[in-house]
Amino acid sequence: MGVMFRGPVLEGERVRLEPLAHRHTAGLAAAAEEDRSSYGFTWVPTADGAAAYVDTQLARAAAGVVVPYAQVERASGRVVGSTSYWDPRPWPSGDGLCAVEVGSTWLAASAQGTGVNTEAKYLLFRHAFETWGVARVDLKTDARNARSRAAIEAVGARFEGVLRNWSRSWVPGEDGLLRDSAVFSIVAEEWPRCREALERRLARIAAG
Repeated sequence: MGVMFRGPVLEGERVRLEPLAHRHTAGLAAAAEEDRSSYGFTWVPTADGAAAYVDTQLARAAAGVVVPYAQVERASGRVVGSTSYWDPRPWPSGDGLCAVEVGSTWLAASAQGTGVNTEAKYLLFRHAFETWGVARVDLKTDARNARSRAAIEAVGARFEGVLRNWSRSWVPGEDGLLRDSAVFSIVAEEWPRCREALERRLARIAAG
């Protein structure tokens, strides 16, 4: 599983997803120190914590449990955030991936609402379904995070419910507490329709 769970560079018109490396640290630090008002529910490093953030994600990658990416804006070449595949689940036969989660996503304030997130999700979904051959892609967010839930639904994922006390809370002042997680998914049978919708949406963004 560890050998299989590696991702290549994924490149679109607006964003290039590069496997996370130490060379991205300074760019992530700068991106994270823009307006942080949208990060109340999300694990986003401070400038001082960017190196530790990269180290943590690379250690998880070495363990075969996450494929972390830097999100690079193609027009400027600057790092504008991070995203990941994680929680790989094999088919019952053990041969290949049955399901994977897309998460740990954040963007600099200046990259939000530009189409970068939409295209990044499109690239990640397409690779998961069409190269890895997964049956399902999961997405989760803090159940209180209305903005994130709306963004997930906007890329075509279906809401499945809320898992109570599911995972660590990233809300300031909630250290050591658990959050309720809203769960969304796209399954393989839905991917062709979802892909067409995302491509239409990206075309509208490109047209201005």
